[in-house]
Amino acid sequence: MTDDDATKVEWREWGPEAFEEARRTGKPVLLSLVTPWSGDSKAMDAATYSEPRVAANVNDGFVPVRADADRRPRVRERYNMGGFPSTVFLTPEGTVLTGATFLAVDGFRGILDSVRKTWDGKGEDAGSVPRALRNAAPTGGEVTPRIEEHMVEQLLAAYDDEFGGWGSDVKFPLPRTIEFALVRARDQATRTLDAVQTHLLDTYDGGFYRYATNRNWGSAVREKLTDENGALVRAFAHGYRYTGDETYRDSAAQTVEYLTTDCWTGDAFAASQGGDPEYYTLEPTDREQADAPPVDGTVFADRNGLAIDGLLTFAAYTDDERALRYAERAREHVVDTLVDGGEVTHYDTGTETGPSGLLTDQARVLGALTTSWQVQGEPGPAREIADWTIEHLRDDSGAFRDGPTEGPGLLDRPLYPLDTSVELADALLSLSLLTGDDRYREVAHDAVAAFGAAAERMGVEVAHFASTAARLLSPSVIEVGAPAGSDLHRAALRLADHESVVVPDADCRGEARVVTDGTVEGTADSPAGLEAVLTEDRG
Repeated sequence: MTDDDATKVEWREWGPEAFEEARRTGKPVLLSLVTPWSGDSKAMDAATYSEPRVAANVNDGFVPVRADADRRPRVRERYNMGGFPSTVFLTPEGTVLTGATFLAVDGFRGILDSVRKTWDGKGEDAGSVPRALRNAAPTGGEVTPRIEEHMVEQLLAAYDDEFGGWGSDVKFPLPRTIEFALVRARDQATRTLDAVQTHLLDTYDGGFYRYATNRNWGSAVREKLTDENGALVRAFAHGYRYTGDETYRDSAAQTVEYLTTDCWTGDAFAASQGGDPEYYTLEPTDREQADAPPVDGTVFADRNGLAIDGLLTFAAYTDDERALRYAERAREHVVDTLVDGGEVTHYDTGTETGPSGLLTDQARVLGALTTSWQVQGEPGPAREIADWTIEHLRDDSGAFRDGPTEGPGLLDRPLYPLDTSVELADALLSLSLLTGDDRYREVAHDAVAAFGAAAERMGVEVAHFASTAARLLSPSVIEVGAPAGSDLHRAALRLADHESVVVPDADCRGEARVVTDGTVEGTADSPAGLEAVLTEDRG
């Protein structure tokens, strides 16, 4: 969180009391949505909110509310203006008057005057509801092979042949898109991995920066988020699995070391590290004498879920003991402290407990546990989390809400996020294949189908939607009749397509069985035999 004491604004906490004050006084709400890792959040505090006349104007004419976007994901999803800080002006009922991101003093004064005039002239009628919250559940559709075909077309259309990656402006690493491309457009995937490790990997301290502001991957934005780093560990591990390129393994290993040192709290993975450009542009010898940007030590369930998933995937391909050990410790901590009867709590610092039952936490922790089941034979409370999520967050349409429909502002309106719904569907499908329970596959199918009508409008940023649709249509499993850690199991992990599921301790004693959509394609009783079966199948 930014240092509220550094500003002269009298911030209220996000909650019903602030909105009740706005109704009682007839003032609009100024919501400052910030994150601990955002340099612009700190800069706006120092440059704008600390200016006495600006602060006086805010304190007198508005109800100023500050919310940590990392700790309140449902607030973030409803009011994010495209970056942090998000500066959002609301009616007392929580509808949006206007908003922006960073504002310097002059720009902020102008928007204050404009909002004041609009509010005085129209009142609540001036507010609007964001488009994603205006409608009920998604319109629905079908899961067809066309979804995958369309996404391959999008890869070809959006790929940057000169610099790698997708798009012609800002470059994000898009780890899930890389994974989709690894089995459908491998040259695109590997050239993007090359660009990401060349331009976004911090080769001194380890870890990946968030994104690059230029098409050629220049001018990196240097914050490091644990979930993004966990996802990139997984993408580079898959890249190593398909190509044998040791640089991909090295990049993943450096990031594992970063996550398990700088981002390790002693129990699990911390949330993020700030991106001070002055520090990160220092020469290595000068960095040794400088203070590194601060780390937010909050243990978030969703971010740990992605980190655990990434480390276990890397360990599956490499037998890396460090990755395995820290993933186990983080998993145990999250399960012991943040999971209760299948309901996942976003965070618990000991003095402050976050919201519970958020789709992002349910989905990502479930994903980590299905990977844990495949790699270590350790399912944890995977079924309980899946069952709780289905019971409490699923609508009659088959779509999933992002959390409980309660709270101030627009939190009482349901939101159906595509990306998190796909993460959940992906994990539910894996759970179905691990357990043999078709109900989870059916629920996953309905969750993806809920967005089927919009598939032709989707871009490469949501390639995970297409890979999950493809898995649903033709799920692939390697059932291993041997315990996790056995030679046959370890071979299956290394040889399986990364969109397949490996089931240890299956009922085919002493054999590995390759199954596609319920049909046995071949069996083997040794790693070499399994490789022969899979090679023949691929040929």
